[in-house]
Amino acid sequence: MRIPVMAVPRLLHCSLVDGIFLALVLAGAGLAAEPEVAEKPAEPAATVEAAEKDRKKPLRIPEATDKPIVTEHAITLGETTLEYRAETGMLPLLSEEGTPRAGVFYVAYTAKPAGDPAERPVMFCFNGGPGAASVWLHLGGLGPRRAKVNDDGTLPPPPFGLVDNAHTLLPAADLVFIDPVATGYSRPAKDQRADQFFGAAADISAVADFIRLWTTRARRWRSPKYLCGESYGVFRAAGLARRLQDEHGMFLNGLVLVSGLVDFQTIHPGPSNDLPYATFLPGFTAVAAHHGKLAADLSADLPAAVAEARAFAAGEYATALFAGASLSAERRAAVARQLARLSGLPEKLILDHDLRVDPGLFQEKLLADEGLICGRFDGRITGRDGSADGSRPGFDPSFTAALGPLSSAMNAYVREELGYESDLPYKVLAGVGPWPYEQNAYANTADDLANAMHENPHLRVLVLVGLCDLAVPCDAMRHSVDHLRLDRSLRDNITFAEYTSGHMMYLNLPDLARMEADLARFVSPP
Repeated sequence: MRIPVMAVPRLLHCSLVDGIFLALVLAGAGLAAEPEVAEKPAEPAATVEAAEKDRKKPLRIPEATDKPIVTEHAITLGETTLEYRAETGMLPLLSEEGTPRAGVFYVAYTAKPAGDPAERPVMFCFNGGPGAASVWLHLGGLGPRRAKVNDDGTLPPPPFGLVDNAHTLLPAADLVFIDPVATGYSRPAKDQRADQFFGAAADISAVADFIRLWTTRARRWRSPKYLCGESYGVFRAAGLARRLQDEHGMFLNGLVLVSGLVDFQTIHPGPSNDLPYATFLPGFTAVAAHHGKLAADLSADLPAAVAEARAFAAGEYATALFAGASLSAERRAAVARQLARLSGLPEKLILDHDLRVDPGLFQEKLLADEGLICGRFDGRITGRDGSADGSRPGFDPSFTAALGPLSSAMNAYVREELGYESDLPYKVLAGVGPWPYEQNAYANTADDLANAMHENPHLRVLVLVGLCDLAVPCDAMRHSVDHLRLDRSLRDNITFAEYTSGHMMYLNLPDLARMEADLARFVSPP
């Protein structure tokens, strides 16, 4: 079944892999002279007085030194009721001299009764971007409350609501959702520059400092500890595993890596890098199958179709790309035919692009005959194209389907249910450029992950991927894991879980139920 959404104007372009999630477009408008109108009656004195008092109220901007807000809650899960405590607030990032550099906003959930901290896991959760707040994982999938979207992840009509999350991970682990500096309500301290926290190394260091301080204040050093990062958060989590060990002596029990990457070479094609064309192909196959664009034999068995695409991508297709201009016309035509079979795109289009189909072209052209584009974060979701020339999608219908419900839910939830007041805007997505990587090559934290596992052979890794993810392909992490410089004795520490939807697989209710079971099993004692 195709999943449509209404198109919206292109006000922003979201890019997980280019390093800047958000571009803000401001337009000024001239005001025409007002026509003459009858004099309006004077405002009642009481109304004027109330408005004046409201104008004079000081802005509510919490400080990192403020005490967190603690609230008590309960959720019914099946036939049981889970009571829990929510702690909402800021933690300071401190200089060597002990002065605040920034305040990091967080929401922490602790199940009741608390029990022995040595037996109760705690999971630190963050999204990616860079520049994304943690609201996606928080109110999208893991927390006890969830933004209301349609069960298939499409956009419901506004206004948007909140519901209890029947698939929250809270029964299995306490949860801490972290908004890195400049996202959510997190801000640099007065007279401090935000860009000191921008960049791969600075970001990893700042989040590691938060995790250390929260663990210390909450007295959770003896607890089993896990990280859950999504998208760029996977890149961050791999670096954090090593940073926490080397800098703070904090050894983790596990990493949950959601729809992400540890090596940018797997997603950024270039004149000397054809690898991403191969890593994206299995996702093209899954999306084309969903939309009925493949031959009957492929559509009848999706796992077999994806397996065929993987074998072709790693074999004949990779060889053809490696050959470059030396590829014979006969082989070129044969590869184009197979690519057309596995992607649902016309052979001529593939030949016109020299066998190299990037995800933007695929999104734009797969359903072009129907006037539709496929979503970037979830290729199952479609929309009417907003671009002028039709060469690239004008917007991402799967992104807009999530942004409104999550932003609305968080702004209401934090005040109405968590009791946290701030007049600052909650930045779901923030501009954080430039974002230096301190590497004169494709950014990579694969070695950090391998080294952390060698130093801590008990560290386990669960990789979650969505087949219909056209932002970070499902096979990017497979390629990275297969090429990880890791002793063979540790390879069984890494497992994969594959879902039928896209980047935020938890927005698709059937995938959310599976994800909860996979994560609960992962954090449970062996």
